[in-house]
Amino acid sequence: MSDAAPTRAPLDDHTFQVDLRGLVDLLSHHLYSSPRVYLRELLQNGVDAITARRKADPAAPAAIRLTAAGGTLRVEDTGVGLTEADVHRFLATIGRSSKRGELESARRDYLGQFGIGLLACFVVADEITVVTRSAADPDAAPVEWRAGADGRYTVRTLPNDARPEPGTTVLLAPRRGSEEWFAADRVVALARDFGALLPYDTAVVDDAGTVHPVTDTPAVWERGYPNPDARRAALAHYCDNVLGFSPLDMIDLDVPLAGVRGTAFVLPSAVSPAMRGKHRVHLKGMLLTESADALLPDWAFFVRCAVDTEALRPTASRENLYDDEALAAVRDALGAAIRDWLTGLAARDPERLGRFLAVHHLGVKAMARHDDDLLDLMLPWLPFETTDGQVGLDEFARRHRVVHLTDSVEEFRQIAPIAAAAGLGVVNGGYTYDADLVRRLPDLRPGTVVDSLDPDTVTAHLDPVDPSVELAAGSFLGHARTVLDPLSCEASLRAFHPVTVPALLLDGRDERGERARAQAESEASDAGDALWAGILGALRGSAPRARLVLNHLNPLVRRVLTVGDPALARTTVEGLYGQALLLSRRPLTAAESALLNRSFLGLLERAVHETANDDK
Repeated sequence: MSDAAPTRAPLDDHTFQVDLRGLVDLLSHHLYSSPRVYLRELLQNGVDAITARRKADPAAPAAIRLTAAGGTLRVEDTGVGLTEADVHRFLATIGRSSKRGELESARRDYLGQFGIGLLACFVVADEITVVTRSAADPDAAPVEWRAGADGRYTVRTLPNDARPEPGTTVLLAPRRGSEEWFAADRVVALARDFGALLPYDTAVVDDAGTVHPVTDTPAVWERGYPNPDARRAALAHYCDNVLGFSPLDMIDLDVPLAGVRGTAFVLPSAVSPAMRGKHRVHLKGMLLTESADALLPDWAFFVRCAVDTEALRPTASRENLYDDEALAAVRDALGAAIRDWLTGLAARDPERLGRFLAVHHLGVKAMARHDDDLLDLMLPWLPFETTDGQVGLDEFARRHRVVHLTDSVEEFRQIAPIAAAAGLGVVNGGYTYDADLVRRLPDLRPGTVVDSLDPDTVTAHLDPVDPSVELAAGSFLGHARTVLDPLSCEASLRAFHPVTVPALLLDGRDERGERARAQAESEASDAGDALWAGILGALRGSAPRARLVLNHLNPLVRRVLTVGDPALARTTVEGLYGQALLLSRRPLTAAESALLNRSFLGLLERAVHETANDDK
């Protein structure tokens, strides 16, 4: 047997077969989100062509003219143009761009980098005609390139008088159903939206020959103004017209290393922290997107930005920013600018800060969770719901050495009146970020103690009743324990303010967990799932129980403690428990809803029966 390696047959080289019709359809119909981008791509090609020509000849003319007449569109630029060889190499090869030779330079100087922008025209047209003459080769004749959406194209040279000067003209006629995108008013609106900040003179000519200027430079945030008030008025006008709201305030943005300049506009009303910002981003003057969602940190959801950038990378569709290290660095820098603005308000303009926090305190709290300096600065200003009302944590910590924290809004609202009367300092920890910030108080204000509020703490601050009173109420409390035992609740008698509260239901996190477990066990049993019900039952152990505390200072409670009729006593206990449940403002289980209904109807029936007897 030979040890020689087996001889392999020679490999044949093959070339991928490309369905041009399918590729053109994919890029032109599925890469872009809307047909409107076709005009941006035409403007972009014109701007890049002029930029390329001016690199060799800074004095070269720089103008783009769009003529929307007779239902067609002609876009003409004074750019560098193409030779016949260039046409074959760049226009007829998908993915090849004349700017790809020096990629880093292309990113700095040109808008387009991917060589697919012209295909966007196939979204609205079945055919593209390009007439071009090269500025780099004065002897080269003008060239016409005519391409169809099926991937076929033709190239021919033209007489010199067909285009005497260097540059490029693109001719489009709408496909059926796309006529609206060629209407003069639509072309003017799109051109101004995309190209208002372009560096070269751009205008649209309509059917009547009227010239509509497109460019409006410099950007509103770059212009000189006679005074700060005039600048603020101009920025507010821009925000109202372009972004659609009147800003509460404005923040200047400037990141020189990334060539980012613009303004952050503070929203006039509160928004959800989960709503990511939609920011307006221009790339070298061309509008890239109106919905960039990664430009700012997530916590800065209370502002909307309008910026122009020189260095950030666009995605292939040029409808968003590429999320890379450069964008991450810009995001951090812009977040720092917003933070500096906020700290500046705290130091110099407390009144404006107060107006801002009245609307956007949630955003500041989100920032302060990760920034000790900011939290320290904002402590006197950030509002928290407490038993002393809406106050800052700094002031509240000075009043109460021990700060108690509830787990939920419902728990706070149930306990707040009783805690306030007992002198307890309690903060509502049920709102977003509040519990995290309160727990950091001891680090910022040494000597302050933060403790979770539990039923034992509350009970310890309620006054005990005289033993003889509790002994006299023994029969009623016995009935109460019988009624409440199936609900995993105990009954007790205390004295507390306000006297208008007849009963208080106390259940901490553990008690609520046990209630949820018991409810799940009951539902599993009702559904016939014995295995799951058994597992949940095995978890019962020595679970804590909720407490129904009856207020002996309440006149109604003092009367019901003397009820001797067992049936009426049980119905009364159910009524007091139901009323305490409603005060807790938490969702009711099916069993609790049934109890409320039963106690109400029972007491109503008792009252009607006694009234009927009195009338006899």
